[in-house]
Amino acid sequence: MDDAALQNTLRRLFQRHEVELEPDEDGWLLTDGDFPAIRAHWQAGEGGEPGRLDVDVVVAEDRCIEDSFAGTDARAALDAFEQSSFHLLLAACWYLTDDRRMRIAAWDIGVRTWDVFVGPLVTRPSAAAPQPMPADAALALQQAVGQLSLSPQLHWIHLLHRRGADGAVLHEALLDGEPWPAASEVIAATGWPELAPGTTARQLVLLDVRDY
Repeated sequence: MDDAALQNTLRRLFQRHEVELEPDEDGWLLTDGDFPAIRAHWQAGEGGEPGRLDVDVVVAEDRCIEDSFAGTDARAALDAFEQSSFHLLLAACWYLTDDRRMRIAAWDIGVRTWDVFVGPLVTRPSAAAPQPMPADAALALQQAVGQLSLSPQLHWIHLLHRRGADGAVLHEALLDGEPWPAASEVIAATGWPELAPGTTARQLVLLDVRDY
């Protein structure tokens, strides 16, 4: 699937949720000619390896959520995007919330209240169904966020859990696309579901300051 076809497919996905985006000549889909804007690029795999779908969402000047999804083809990778991140982005960026697709919470951090959108824990290879974040992990993550001085704008947290073929386990947290070692240590100490060797699980959490 080339980028033009991918742009059309992504645009139709948003149209199914009553969001009309306008394409530009650089491959972006714009909201009323402005942000938020989204763009996707597919890179096929080689030698039997899965390909990679890169999705970029510009939420403000110089602030871009970058995400990637593996798949045997572009359609499979788009399905992974729709299953894991799409509905959170709809909620936080386009204000269309489906609480069947995520857990929604309100966290008091400092003097502000934040709306928090917690996506499902999605595994690859795929499990029977996405799983919610364990309750103790959610509490630990909230406590870790509470130690930060967040600017009053949208923030994003990627959580990654991987068990290698040799059984070694990796936990990683990224805040706004940058490594967040303190949270990596915290989530490693909580009760995440046991992963089979060779399995990766990922989760997206979005935080947006609440307007009064």
